[in-house]
Amino acid sequence: MLFHSKDTTSCFIPFSEDVSKIELPEKLNFPFYYKVHPLCEIAANEVQRYLENEFNSEHNFGLDATNELLPIGKMFGVLVVEKEGVLGYLAAYSGKLANSNSVAFFVPPVFDMLHEDGYFLMKEKDLNAINSEINNLENNTDLLDLEQKIKTYQVESDQKITAFKHEMKLKKEQRKMVRENQIGSLSTTDFDALQKELVKQSLYDKHLLKTLSNEHQSTINELVIKKHEFEKIIQNLKEERKVKSNHLQQWLFTNYTFLNAKHQLKSLKSIFENSLHGLPPAGAGECCAPKLFQYAYKHNLKPVALAEFWWGQSPKSEIRKHKQYYPSCWGKCEPILGHMLQGLEVEENPFLKNPAEGKKLDIIYDDPYLVVVNKPAEFLSVPGIHISDSVYQRIKNRYPHATGPLIVHRLDMSTSGIMVLAKNKDVHENLQKQFIKRKVAKKYIALLDGLVSENEGTIDLPLRGDLDDRPRQMVCYEYGKKSQTKFKVLATNVNETRIEFTPITGRTHQLRMHSAHILGLNVPIKGDDLYGTKADRLHLHAFSLGFYHPISKEWVVFEVAPDF
Repeated sequence: MLFHSKDTTSCFIPFSEDVSKIELPEKLNFPFYYKVHPLCEIAANEVQRYLENEFNSEHNFGLDATNELLPIGKMFGVLVVEKEGVLGYLAAYSGKLANSNSVAFFVPPVFDMLHEDGYFLMKEKDLNAINSEINNLENNTDLLDLEQKIKTYQVESDQKITAFKHEMKLKKEQRKMVRENQIGSLSTTDFDALQKELVKQSLYDKHLLKTLSNEHQSTINELVIKKHEFEKIIQNLKEERKVKSNHLQQWLFTNYTFLNAKHQLKSLKSIFENSLHGLPPAGAGECCAPKLFQYAYKHNLKPVALAEFWWGQSPKSEIRKHKQYYPSCWGKCEPILGHMLQGLEVEENPFLKNPAEGKKLDIIYDDPYLVVVNKPAEFLSVPGIHISDSVYQRIKNRYPHATGPLIVHRLDMSTSGIMVLAKNKDVHENLQKQFIKRKVAKKYIALLDGLVSENEGTIDLPLRGDLDDRPRQMVCYEYGKKSQTKFKVLATNVNETRIEFTPITGRTHQLRMHSAHILGLNVPIKGDDLYGTKADRLHLHAFSLGFYHPISKEWVVFEVAPDF
């Protein structure tokens, strides 16, 4: 199938197969949590066939072992649209592809910073020229010679002064010996004359030392002044670069504008002015979704359904599976799409719904000091921004006279299983210390969406939050926190693995990351909508919890089998 038989002046791609019997969605899917619509699957399959058979630009997705270019996987997106009663789709990629902002077949960027003779590139050339000048000055042979002369002369000066001080010390000892030898041999008048001569010699040596030190310091100062002349020029250039860079950034933030369905424009600057840092994160606006909606609005195309998928090798820090669908990122896209989707009928944000509604929180142990519960899946441990219903709130309502902070530890909303809560401050402090000192025994059961290569072992991957896409986590050896998990395979069937996890540490999404990451088990937990494929639930359950009872000091263990 030749995809370029379409109108090459337009990025609108009619479906190559009959889709008339596929029911259209009533509303556009919520971009940050959705089930892929059949029309999007068809569109995505066509784009993937294009990438496999017709895409010939120089870009290594990491799927060809013979390609010597640096492997870079990419997020691609499709937006099903309607044009004068005809269904089709638009395709886009995040960031650059083959080091280009504009590649045939895909929609153009919202704002083409790489447009030839454009303001951004022109100003960027100015900045590059300043960078080049700074680099040339910092590597100037005269400057490097001066730096070397200063170092060499300083060493030589220190050596000469040290040697002269040693000579002065020897002369002082000699004068002392002369003084001691002559004290009984000379008359008082002659001895006084000798004393004056010896003092004169001492003062002369000190004068020579001071003169030598001043001469050396004077020479060094002359060299340092010449060096500072270079550094002042470099510093002035760096200040000029900073001013011009800030000006260009502000120009970009102001001129990088986005449409919405009402054809209202809004700049990056105004979109992010109320964000945490007040500035757009790097790469904001370059993801698939903003590109797709911008093109649709500019060409009067009606958005119907959106989907994004990963193509190629996963980055080492993230979990991205080839051909798998993913939601839009929160950090970069949520503020932008919050504007761009205005005027469209969009599915309700599921994160505003109470996931615990209609669910029972089972009490499995209760005494005057603590309570142990079995938390259902999709049930908050603590109140969220929009939803208060949670384990904390339910227990607080059940035990209104409990004085403790209650929450000792947490489980992810999607994870089911055992939690212990404290009814007073002392019990809370005792239990929390046990968790901190890793005296608590925790075991989880999970069902993995595939088979693993080893039956048992330990996973050790440091984790940190993805600042651009919370709550997702990343593997990071530079800034990540130590994260360790022991695992043991319990059973397998055709394409599933039942596994027992014993977390040594307790990081956010630790078991989910250690399961799905390529450097971990490389098999996601079944139903993991962040790192795997969405299902009826996340098949992860905290089935066993052991600790020392804060009052009786007895070791107690609570177990509840998973319902999967």
